[in-house]
Amino acid sequence: MVTASATDPMLWFLLLMGVLFFALGDTTEAIVLLLAIIPLLGMDAWLHRRTQASTEGLASRLASTARVLRDGQWQEAGARELLPGDVVEVVPGDWVPADGLVLFEDQLQVDESSLTGESFPVRKQPIASDGVPPTQADTGQWVHAGTRVLSGEARLWIVHTGANTRYGEIVRLTRASGQARTPLQQAVSHLVRWMLVAALVLCLLLAAVRLVQGHGLVDALVSALTLAVAALPEEYPVVFTLFLGVGVYRLAQRQALVRRAVAVENIGRVSAICSDKTGTLTEGELRLVQCVPAEGIEANAVPGVAALACGGSAHDPMDRAILAAAGTGNGAVHLASFPFTENRRRETALVERDGQRLAVVKGAPETVRKLCGIDDAEYRHWQQQLDALAAQGLKVIACASRPLAAGHDLAIEPAHGYAMAGLLAFGDPLREGVREAVQTCLEAGIRVVMVTGDHP
Repeated sequence: MVTASATDPMLWFLLLMGVLFFALGDTTEAIVLLLAIIPLLGMDAWLHRRTQASTEGLASRLASTARVLRDGQWQEAGARELLPGDVVEVVPGDWVPADGLVLFEDQLQVDESSLTGESFPVRKQPIASDGVPPTQADTGQWVHAGTRVLSGEARLWIVHTGANTRYGEIVRLTRASGQARTPLQQAVSHLVRWMLVAALVLCLLLAAVRLVQGHGLVDALVSALTLAVAALPEEYPVVFTLFLGVGVYRLAQRQALVRRAVAVENIGRVSAICSDKTGTLTEGELRLVQCVPAEGIEANAVPGVAALACGGSAHDPMDRAILAAAGTGNGAVHLASFPFTENRRRETALVERDGQRLAVVKGAPETVRKLCGIDDAEYRHWQQQLDALAAQGLKVIACASRPLAAGHDLAIEPAHGYAMAGLLAFGDPLREGVREAVQTCLEAGIRVVMVTGDHP
């Protein structure tokens, strides 16, 4: 690794001087000069190692193995062994091993927050049966390495692998991005260069005078080097590095990742901060933030109704939010399930609780409304609640239930007779301390800009 300090002219001057003193037999002075180099290289090496460990954490989101079709049989293979043209199979909970197109899918939803920063599941569609060139495929037909399957299953045609994937490009950029020298670096470097030039001229002049006076070449050279060591402030790069090191240490105590020590100086020049929203200002995870119960139902009972309809998937972020809000131990036994699909826009479960059989549904409010048989006049109240919640940027679903008649066929999903239980609104709440951090920035005169792809 070539560190940023390797371009410092004072570093090379100290190294050259140390070597010359060793050659002349002055071991003590040589060792002192070479020891002065250690803080310069040590700081950059420590920062590089710390940054390397953080960027390598990106690799934890990459699949290590994949189920791939080889020689007409499905087999486990290392993700690094995948080649463009391979066909792989993914199921809920899997990390996608490479960038590819969806050949076949069954209700496939993917978590793309590692690439887009958005926490909502993304629905995927297969390419046409006759195939399409990758350049003409819709974004909804692509899946990418580093994303995770939330629900459904699919077969993928691998197009890009390794560093050629979109995730691989992000990792490559984090490791290879260049950095401009800061104003303080430029000023110190400019000063050191002029001082070196001035010292060189004086040293040559002194050497010439010593030679004219009849002294030998070695004596003239030692005299010139001694003047150079005395005249040049070798402590400049050492003090500069240690000064920045104190700033790096203080930032590290606050869990800040500093890739280069000179960034400490630039922090003092910041006048505006552009921040991502999802996962940075927010928690990056769906939470149930508000319930609107139907008349006669308590608000804290609505999540319990919706939890009965959950399929129990640990990968769907909305189901996790519902189950977390409802708690455990509802005492219900699942008898049958009818999963969510894009066409149905609802999920239904038949359960038995306290000796009574129920049908419970959760899904899009318009879909649940039809199952409940609510007319326009009655639904006007719910529509006002929906509009208010949507204006806050929340994702809203409805839930309802109905008793099952004795002897009801568990293979049949009831399509009417439900009673609305209420609305559930989900959002991505702010991280703890974000409000105070933004306020601190504003008080310091720093403008904070939130960068987000959300609808206004």
